Amino acid sequence: MFKHLKNRLLLPFIALLLPLAATAQTAAIDRVNPTNWWVGMKSPNVQLLVHGPGAGTLAYTVNYPGVKLVKSSTVENPNYAFLDLSISPTAKPGRVQLVGKKGGQTVTQSWEIKARDNAPKGQGVTAADFIYLAMPDRFANGDPSNDKFADMRDPNMDRANTFFRHGGDLAGAAQRIPYLKDLGVTAIWFTPLTENNQPLTNEGGTMRASYHGYGFTDQYNIDKRFGGNAGYKSYVQQAHAAGLKVVQDAVYNHVGNTHWILQDLPMKSWLHQWPTYTNTTYKYQPVTDPHAAQSDRKNTLDGWFVPFLPDLNQQNPYVANYLIENAIWCVENFGIDAWRIDTYMYNDQPFMNRCNAALLAEYPRLHIFGESMVNNVVDQSYYTRNTIGFPFKSNQPGTIDFVLEYAMLAGLKEVGSPNAAGWDNGAQHVYQALAQDAVYQDPTKLVTLLDNHDQNRFLSEVGDDLDKYKMGLTWLLTTRGIPSMYYGTEILMKNFKDPTDAEVRKDFPGGWAGDKEDKFTAAGRSARENEAFDFVKKLATYRRDHKVLHTGKLMQYLPQDGLYVYFRYDATGTVLVASNTTDKPASLPTARFSERMAGFSKARNVLTGESLSSVATLQLPAKTAVVLELGK
Repeated sequence: MFKHLKNRLLLPFIALLLPLAATAQTAAIDRVNPTNWWVGMKSPNVQLLVHGPGAGTLAYTVNYPGVKLVKSSTVENPNYAFLDLSISPTAKPGRVQLVGKKGGQTVTQSWEIKARDNAPKGQGVTAADFIYLAMPDRFANGDPSNDKFADMRDPNMDRANTFFRHGGDLAGAAQRIPYLKDLGVTAIWFTPLTENNQPLTNEGGTMRASYHGYGFTDQYNIDKRFGGNAGYKSYVQQAHAAGLKVVQDAVYNHVGNTHWILQDLPMKSWLHQWPTYTNTTYKYQPVTDPHAAQSDRKNTLDGWFVPFLPDLNQQNPYVANYLIENAIWCVENFGIDAWRIDTYMYNDQPFMNRCNAALLAEYPRLHIFGESMVNNVVDQSYYTRNTIGFPFKSNQPGTIDFVLEYAMLAGLKEVGSPNAAGWDNGAQHVYQALAQDAVYQDPTKLVTLLDNHDQNRFLSEVGDDLDKYKMGLTWLLTTRGIPSMYYGTEILMKNFKDPTDAEVRKDFPGGWAGDKEDKFTAAGRSARENEAFDFVKKLATYRRDHKVLHTGKLMQYLPQDGLYVYFRYDATGTVLVASNTTDKPASLPTARFSERMAGFSKARNVLTGESLSSVATLQLPAKTAVVLELGK
């Protein structure tokens, strides 16, 4: 999310340390979360967070057929009550009346249980998919009327300021669904859409907006600057109708410091509290280190990510229930297909297992993959289902494969250099990362990438070299895993995080009315940009249409002399990928690969359409990867 943001900002977080006492004589209820539930969920239980002046001083009853109040709990702050309900499968949809009494006062709050619909939800993403990651504020603006609101803590919108909101929204993204379909994308992942009613924050001396979406202020509202709950439902329906799946970005570790709950904290233990402000060290090693000091582990896990994102205590059962129920609510309410989980490794891992299990119990096909930015396969495997004897066993189905990303970038940077054919250089980085896949129960569930919203853009990382760019995209779209691509990579958007990450989060040209260039269209792109777009489209479309690149086995051969060869194969076909990482053309005799090539005498070049009448020796241009569909 915010990769190693080190500045120490001052904020009045001390005011959040103690719950406020309810002083109102008349009790009232102003909020119930979840905002509704459904009949027929696999788990009949739901815990309601009820808030209002003196809400925790009321004695509650529920009189609705099939709905039972199992338990009513109070906490430190008398403005909260937690009601455990059981909803029978025989209950009918309708309005449940929560009745609270205190002396002669009666407070009644209506709360709805709905019928489940048959709309697709929890479909999951698999290796058959190609995920497109976009920042909604920077992708396209379809409704200028929701660009800014005077009643929000940040009422600004200014595209000339890289740190302010720019007005992108779900209406604009919906208009670009045909563009994504044409590119060969099968799933869209937006950075968080959840309400971020945060003021501008002073980060490193610059006032910045929460346009990125990682400072939640109400988990039950989609930010109205993106189109609100109705706009998100509409977008998901349009995406599904077009054959696109939707990945939601979840944050469990923290919330924005103006989250509505933090304005009237239920209890001190809702957050990780410290005598003085304590930031996480961002060091992941103490979590898995068998020799680690407990204090180091605590600092990593319980320290705040940044000062304006208070750290949630997921060991608090009320916090845990609140987050888990919101996750289920989001899938059921909006119909999303997969979860990407922010800052996964900073969460309490037993809580994450419980949350994952609850989601998968309701939606068995749902895919869950978290962000754990580590640089080795052992630590990376800890946060997903693995084969290592860790004392804690994660149940997360997937994770983001940063280790393979770092390997691909390291190898690509050496392409064309004298180091490309070195013992541990060039494609050896990629080979060695994949050679350790035995640590994962299922490495095909890992989400692969070349960059994202927190990193330097891929094209800049490889020196604006189109040959390296094509080789990297070839690896991404033909190796194992679920490939993801950051918006604008297909049109050669570039930049480094210098001086800030705003430089890698530029607006997509053509996403706003009046833009000088519209790169959503071929006419608006340069010849070089169209070459890149067409390259991605051709490879992504081939991947989409050929099962061998989804579920086919992977066999790789040790790189030799800067040449790296691997195969994807199954009963439907065999695809050979050969990369020449040197700066000179090379002839590649294929006798060494007879284990996979026996019986094949010809091939078709997937990228050029060229037919090869013989595959005994392959001619590989310098700094090029070829993709060959083998034939007999």
